[in-house]
Formats: sequence, structure tokens, C-alpha cells
Amino acid sequence: MRAVIVAIGVAFIVSLFCTPIAIKVFARLKAGQPIRSNLGLASNEGKKGTPTMGGVVFILATVIAYVAGHLALTTLPDMQIAQVEPTITALVLLGLMVFSGAVGFIDDFLKVRKRHSGGLNKRGKLAGQIIVGAVFGVIALYFPSTMYDRAGNRTNAETVGSTTLSFIRDIPALEIGKVASVIVIVLVVMAATNGVNLTDGLDGLATGASVMVLAAYGLIAFWQYRHWCADPNYTEAYCYTVRDPLEIALIAGAAAGACVGFLWWNTSPARIFMGDTGALGLGGLIAGMAMSTRTILLLPIIGALFVIITMSVVIQIISFRTTGKRVFRMSPLQHHFELAGWSEVNIVVRFWIIAGIGVAIALGLFYSEFLAAVS
Repeated sequence: MRAVIVAIGVAFIVSLFCTPIAIKVFARLKAGQPIRSNLGLASNEGKKGTPTMGGVVFILATVIAYVAGHLALTTLPDMQIAQVEPTITALVLLGLMVFSGAVGFIDDFLKVRKRHSGGLNKRGKLAGQIIVGAVFGVIALYFPSTMYDRAGNRTNAETVGSTTLSFIRDIPALEIGKVASVIVIVLVVMAATNGVNLTDGLDGLATGASVMVLAAYGLIAFWQYRHWCADPNYTEAYCYTVRDPLEIALIAGAAAGACVGFLWWNTSPARIFMGDTGALGLGGLIAGMAMSTRTILLLPIIGALFVIITMSVVIQIISFRTTGKRVFRMSPLQHHFELAGWSEVNIVVRFWIIAGIGVAIALGLFYSEFLAAVS
């Protein structure tokens, strides 16, 4: 637990104090977010020229905090399970965050360079998401762990991902094989990255929602660590068959802490935007969390706000193309309420409440399954 707390604290401090530096640097480089002024959105007023690509800060803060957390782990000789070396789990999770963020960075860079909101075309962005998801999906499924306890006995031989679809645990009846599992991972990465990206439309909205989701995954992963099948103190009846849960909790906590530090400057009125750099980076990490904690089918609940906003876009497109009519005044959904007269702050806070409800329901389902397994 100490290592997770250290990671959270370091990430928060780095993000809180480095974001103002990033604001000055990006402003000097004239890396302002291009704003479309013909949409009639009140939230767009006064935002022209606000620095973007702020996601670089909390992605970097998460990586630094991960290193700091591991330094803290080396001071814990009483750990029953040896987990002080960097793992494939960390490579997959941080890799998904960094390289998904890199795809977003290219998009942001092109927007700034062209002074246009277009950026990277849809095919280019889609190709980038597929490549990142496929590469780290293969790594997640083809490299089993070599964990050892303090006595030198091998305790776990798990891969980061699973060849079985999962809800709160792996579902044995839904064994799909490695190739299909890689495809599922790619789809989850695409869904999560685009979901967070579509939510990132108002100051602090995506950042605050991501904090809740990441904090929830941190709690799930730490609970799995405390009831880990690699630990001989727990029986197979209710322990969790995952790989490196403490690593997952550490990274989830670090990312959540980094987002809180960034939110200080990103809340309305935003001094800096996360851009596609941050949105795709967070989406990639959230997808990795669902995969590594074996809770892929729980993701739509824990990320309910992202699902709702994404579905609003899907419904709008289908309705307009089939009937020529729009269901919403504008999609994504947050802009519909903005055109309906809600203030930006009201929309953000109410949508945060929706995100919190989804997280609470997911955690309730997770814990109730544990109680059922124990009984």
C-alpha cells in the first residue's frame, strides 16, 4: 500500500507543478487549440488560443510516479510475493498509455500546425489505434510471468491478458483463443480511446471522469493483490487469477493522481487542454486496466459516462443517415445540453455524477461477486 500511496503523491505533485510550465511552453510555441466559432457553443467563447497537448504532462507524471513507486517497493522486505522488478504488466499498461497518447499527439500537432481542427484523418487515427492495440495485445498474451516468492518457489505463470472473456473474473465457457483475444483487445482499445476522446469536450469533464474510473481500477487491482492466487494464504475458491495486481494498482493510482493534479488547471475556465494526446492516452490505459484486471465486460459499467456519450454520437449518425433527422441538437451529448441552455459547469458536474454512479455500481458488482465466492 505504501508504494501505491507514494506513486499517487509523486504523480499529483509532478502534474500539479509541471502543468503551469507546460502552459507557458505551449503558449510560447503557439500550440493553441483551434476552435470552431460557428457552432454556437457558449463554451467555445474565450477558449481560442488555449494551449493544448496537456496530456503530455500527466502521461509523463504517471511514468515518473511508477518509477518512484518501485523505489518504494524496494524498501519493503516483508512482502510475501516478490514484485519489486518492473514487469511485462507495466510495459503493457504504460505502453498503451504512452503510444496511444503518441497517436493523439500527432493529431494535436497537425491541428496546431495547420491551424485547423481537422488534424490527423480518421483512417490515420484508426490505423494508429489498431497498431498500438495489436502490438501490446500480442505482448499481453504471449509473455507469461515468472513470479517467485521469498523462498524462491515459482508462484504464478500468468499472462497480462487472458484468452477467455471476463466480467469480474474469467468466464471459462467463453474461451476464444489467442488470435481472437488480440482482436478483442484491439476493439477495447479503440472503444476506450474514442470514448474518452468524445467525452473531452468541456473543461475538466473527461479528466474528472477518468480520475473516478482509474481510482476504481486501483481499488479493484489492490483488492485482487490482497486476495491473489499467487499468495499461498488464499484458496482457489475466491482468489483472483491475474498477473501483477500490485503493478496495476500502482499505475492506476499514479494516473489518477496525475489527472487530479492536471485537473487543477484544466477545470473551468481551463488554462490548458489535454488534447487528443491526453484523451487517447487515458483511453489506452483504461483499456489496459480492463484487460489486466480481467474485467473487460465490466468496463461498459465502470466507464458508463464514456459509453453514454459514445452512443449519443452513434445514435445521431444512424438517425441522420437513415431518416435525415437528428435526435440531439448536437452530439456528443454534452453539447446537446449546452445548446439547451445548461451552463458548462452544470453539465460537467452532473456528468461527473453519472460517471460516479457507473463506478459505484461496478464496484458494488465486483465486491458482491467476491462475497458470493467466499460464501
